[in-house]
Amino acid sequence: HYPATMNGSTSGAAELKVEFGAIHENNIEQLRQLNLSIFPVKYQAKFYTNVLQTPEEVTEFAYWNGFVIGAICSRLEPPSGAGPKKLYIMTLGVLAAYRRRKVGRKLLQRVLDQVMTNPKFEDVVEIYLHVQTSNEEAIGFYHSFGFETGEIIPNYYRRIDPPDCYVVRKVVERTALPAEGDAEEVEPEAEASA
Repeated sequence: HYPATMNGSTSGAAELKVEFGAIHENNIEQLRQLNLSIFPVKYQAKFYTNVLQTPEEVTEFAYWNGFVIGAICSRLEPPSGAGPKKLYIMTLGVLAAYRRRKVGRKLLQRVLDQVMTNPKFEDVVEIYLHVQTSNEEAIGFYHSFGFETGEIIPNYYRRIDPPDCYVVRKVVERTALPAEGDAEEVEPEAEASA
């Protein structure tokens, strides 16, 4: 729930070639250590238990040279059943030394791609998260992906100032593919003349 601060790094640094990997029971401690380094709050044990229940396609590490340098953790709401769903981005963070190298962009883009192309997420109608109202850089980052700033939730955060957050959301718009048989018939002669 607590946004990463996205400052303190060198702008204009080269893009990093990163690999991605699942977060699971055997490496959850790496996520705990990463979050302690990135976020201004300490996540409780329940957060990490919840992460292990999230879809692996939208919860993963970013690795550079074999080291974990970032992660994104997302959950479906509601987690099962029929009907429209939302994808909540619980955390997205990159270690300070690796920011401004497109790692966060790649993590978020991979989640957006999953929501748009994986049948497992076809019921997702919205992606949302909470961003501290003072975190203008994070707000700008999400806006660059088509997210919009919504309502303010007062006193959302404890032990950080300001305590208020914005709900930042993106409505998922899928273009309907033509149903079989709806496609326009092409005359054989027209194909050959192209």
